[in-house]
Amino acid sequence: MAEFIRIYEENPNPKDVKKVVDIIRDGGLVIYPSDTVYALGCDIMNNRALERVAQLKGVKLEKANFSFVCEDLSNLSDYVKQIDSPTFKILKRALPGPYTFILPGNNNLPTVFKKKKEVGIRVPANSIVQAIVRALGNPIISTSIKDDDEVIEYTTDPELIFEKWEHLVDVVVDGGYGGNIASTVIDLTGDQPVLIREGKGSLEI
Repeated sequence: MAEFIRIYEENPNPKDVKKVVDIIRDGGLVIYPSDTVYALGCDIMNNRALERVAQLKGVKLEKANFSFVCEDLSNLSDYVKQIDSPTFKILKRALPGPYTFILPGNNNLPTVFKKKKEVGIRVPANSIVQAIVRALGNPIISTSIKDDDEVIEYTTDPELIFEKWEHLVDVVVDGGYGGNIASTVIDLTGDQPVLIREGKGSLEI
């Protein structure tokens, strides 16, 4: 059964953050808050954990479109090909924030993502997930968890999320009520930015 750990966004307790990070480092799956909806993730370096996430989402791992959640833009070059100045300006203006940017991936992508030519990058404006990624030392993946309800697309109450996922994941972080609008997805791999999905982020960037 999963652990249910309350972390406050105003001041994430390092002890609680460490508990979550230890579980992730051990190959555990985590449900965590972001600046949009609650998401499911794991360490991008752990293949077994990635397989489990893909299974839960009902997709083949090599075909899965998981985003990488980074603490900030400083480790972008670890996974993304060199980007030009206009692209970097867009990223700098928009992040941290409720956006997923699709960028050209480089050869350092973890093995399971090697065949992918592009990668989705997220830097959420949420101090809980930032603290988790910082303490882990590398990105976690992000895939939003949908609700079965046809009216509400995303569950916002962490206790209800825990009830549904307690036997499927290893830790659920209670960071208070989440949002129910996903991130805005923008493709920056071509000459011009292309809107893939309109979500919480404004298009004025």
